[in-house]
Amino acid sequence: MRNLIFFLYKYYTFLLFFALEMFSFIVLYRYNNYQKANFLNFTGGVASQFYETVNNTTNYFSLREINDSLMSENARLRGQMLNAYYSDGFTQTSINDTFYKQQYSYISANVVNNSVTLRNNYITIDKGALHGIKPDMGVISSNGVVGIVTSVSNHFSTIRSALNSNTKISCMIKKNNAFGSLEWNGDDPTYSSLKYVNKHVPVTSNDEIVTSNYSTLFPQGISVGKVYSHSIEADENFHTIKVELHTNFSELKNVYVIRNILKEEQQALEALNKSDN
Repeated sequence: MRNLIFFLYKYYTFLLFFALEMFSFIVLYRYNNYQKANFLNFTGGVASQFYETVNNTTNYFSLREINDSLMSENARLRGQMLNAYYSDGFTQTSINDTFYKQQYSYISANVVNNSVTLRNNYITIDKGALHGIKPDMGVISSNGVVGIVTSVSNHFSTIRSALNSNTKISCMIKKNNAFGSLEWNGDDPTYSSLKYVNKHVPVTSNDEIVTSNYSTLFPQGISVGKVYSHSIEADENFHTIKVELHTNFSELKNVYVIRNILKEEQQALEALNKSDN
């Protein structure tokens, strides 16, 4: 109590000045409409700016959660696209009944490690066996093909990137369905090569390259890139095709792992034919 009395005695001049100032402001803004309106506009603007700052900050820290939600939704929608289904139908006289069953589903994941400067590049993602991922699953991004799953732990998976000399992906020229093998030569991460396209097939610059139906890893029609340049050597039977990739591997953040629901059935059937050889 003694300290409080000493404090009031020491600063009573300032406290009296402050009290009179507050009283003056109250009288000024309460009984003068113009000043009152200006004061309300000012405080309203300050409050609005404050809440906007708080909202922007909150949204920023929620971006990861929002992004994961969008990735999951995109994976669900990709699973509903027509190329995620196979046609099981028949034609009889004038009746054409087609039934579609889902063949592909998609698992969204985030890239946690990536390389683009090596001859054999790999990517690590934050989803694994607990999320349904297995080796030899295809991987794509929103722009195009990414690679093939090689190893899986409970929570992580490694992907053999399309920028890997050992990666071979069955692709085709979209306009004429001429198929070949996408293989990287270890040089520029923005380009790859489409090999084994017969020289009799017409090829022009900017032709779209997509995945073919000769692979159990990818649905047909997934974007890969476009023809950047092409040539035919006199003694060769195939085009030399340089493909500009749609996927920017140096900025890769999110991917989709493809699960082919009918893969085991197809491979089991094809294994029977191999046993005869």
